[in-house]
Amino acid sequence: MLPKNEPLNSFDWMVVKPPTLEEELTLERSVRSIEDCDNVDVLSQLCVSMARQNFSQGKLLKQAVGHIALLDAVLFGGEQKP
Repeated sequence: MLPKNEPLNSFDWMVVKPPTLEEELTLERSVRSIEDCDNVDVLSQLCVSMARQNFSQGKLLKQAVGHIALLDAVLFGGEQKP
């Protein structure tokens, strides 16, 4: 169920909200840990892992947004495009 102040056909959910202070600090701690690492092998493994994770998350996000768009179309009487 949508919140009462939300319009029915709002795409505001697609706008990325700014991070909280806690999220910013967590990210900054991770970034500094990476910047301080001098081990090339560890950095290489980290880059490989991050590239694979980024690919998987991008694919999942694309599928999820497509599914949500389909549900929106069904909910609001739109037609599905092939």
